[in-house]
Amino acid sequence: MLEGTVGMAAATHWAAAATAMGVLERGGTAFDGAVAAAFVLHVTEPHLNGPGGDVAAVFATADDPTPRVLDGQGPAPAAASAAAYRDQGLERVPGSGALAAAIPGAVEAWFLLLRDHGTWEVGDVLAPAIDYARHGVPAVPRLSSTVATVADLFREHWPTSAALWMPDGRPPRPGEVVRNPAWADTLERLAAAAQGRDRAARIDAVRTVWAEGFVAEALAAAARTPHRHSSGTDHAGVLTVADTAGYRARVVDAAVGSFRGRRVAKTPAWGQGPALLAALAVLEGFDDADLDPGGETGAHLALEAIKLAQADRDAWFGESADLVDPADLLADLLAPDYVAARRALITDEASSDLRPGRLGGRDPVLADLALAGAGTGGTTDGTVGEPTVTLAGETKGDTCHVDVVDRWGNIVSATPSGGWLQSSPTVPELGFALGTRLQMTWLQEGLPSTLTPGRRPRTTLTPTLVLDDDGPVTALGSPGGDQQDQWQLLYLLRTLVGGYDPQQAIDAPALHTTSSPSSFWPRGREPGGAVVEDRLPEAVVARLERRGHRVTRSGPWSLGRLSAVGIDRSRGLRWGAANPRGMQGYAVGR
Repeated sequence: MLEGTVGMAAATHWAAAATAMGVLERGGTAFDGAVAAAFVLHVTEPHLNGPGGDVAAVFATADDPTPRVLDGQGPAPAAASAAAYRDQGLERVPGSGALAAAIPGAVEAWFLLLRDHGTWEVGDVLAPAIDYARHGVPAVPRLSSTVATVADLFREHWPTSAALWMPDGRPPRPGEVVRNPAWADTLERLAAAAQGRDRAARIDAVRTVWAEGFVAEALAAAARTPHRHSSGTDHAGVLTVADTAGYRARVVDAAVGSFRGRRVAKTPAWGQGPALLAALAVLEGFDDADLDPGGETGAHLALEAIKLAQADRDAWFGESADLVDPADLLADLLAPDYVAARRALITDEASSDLRPGRLGGRDPVLADLALAGAGTGGTTDGTVGEPTVTLAGETKGDTCHVDVVDRWGNIVSATPSGGWLQSSPTVPELGFALGTRLQMTWLQEGLPSTLTPGRRPRTTLTPTLVLDDDGPVTALGSPGGDQQDQWQLLYLLRTLVGGYDPQQAIDAPALHTTSSPSSFWPRGREPGGAVVEDRLPEAVVARLERRGHRVTRSGPWSLGRLSAVGIDRSRGLRWGAANPRGMQGYAVGR
């Protein structure tokens, strides 16, 4: 674990963390650093996030310890409805292709955060990303393997993607320098648009050009060009300039729960964040001795608690059905009597059932395809709904993450995702693709997550802020889709109960359940499934199997890419920790 007084940055790629720390060294705030790092991640991990995607962040400022959420999750376009998609012969929103594109939210959200809480100008925070895009970065192994997986799709159906990512007619080799001059040009044009008499006006001018100008026009034109989707059929998207012009990111109140004397801040229920709060509430009632996730009992309890929390997530979270006010939903989810009833459902045996509860006396509703376990087959084009590669049971992880804390006490945890290079055809004049977040909606009517114009999909992006009575102490998060909160749960159990330091908690063996329906196309599930790292003792694995868990061994260092930074007020220090899995995570500070 790193410690220092100036600041700390941790991210899923070393260049992003180093960029953020460079900003702190030059007097920038944690927010300036996070924004600069985010645009670098678009270049260094384009297979895991992109400008056409989305972001969720939770943060607190040095002046106000109240946790707040940066909502960079764009809603569905005006013409994206469940009925319209069913009329095209679809039973699920595809996992790739422009029909799955929500309104891009990430770039707009980062500029909002920069305007309201940063100090730097647009051109300054974009400079590192422009340099990397113009002059190149070495391809990480996963970038190479991702392009190889979809190479035939690019050649046969997405020629603009082939031109950018296979300029020599083949995927880039690991370590080979890859460049994206079109994205560098786009960023330079955005920086040049920063006109105005004051800093806020200059940033707002850039936001307007992004939402209404050349970027919006190119995205809409590309979306309307028919192309191959993961359904194996060709469709045109529905995104328009009016959609992007009508969207602006926002900052909202965090959903807050508690565990072992700490407050835990998450996204509201348009994300999956409250599911972690629900799992922690259930586990609050167990003794410390039973909550070591490296032991049989602790691992079992963690798996069973998250199954219950995810069942409620799938039945209740979302914006598409006015079933319950979000504030009431959180209160009902964490109500003592409800939590006690959920806790009583956990026995010594693993459950394979989907068991959402009756919140506020209302009957839960799950999607028919989720109940049927549909969507367990492969894709037709080599893409997957999320950029997670599983080979021989080894899950490599997806998405990106960055945490930054500065000397003044500003702190932010952000999970940018979507818009990855394999999500839809590259828009050649911009250098990036649209995202696919709408795949997390259903085409069945009457659900909280039914595809509905103007409503956000229920995303998996779920960064975390932990606070004590005096304010924030930890910012953490991880890539991993449905696994994000599961791996963060292990971290919290180990640090708040087990006495681990942050780096020890990140390094410890991980596990997660696959028993819930996937949030990503094709929406499959493995009832009773559990994936564990091989470093978990074999005796523990055997006992989990005897309890009824269907265990898959994933390799010794294979699950999650969690990182964290924090504040030690008693010593006046900042600390940081990063993940060794995948050999990309990096923490830096002094």
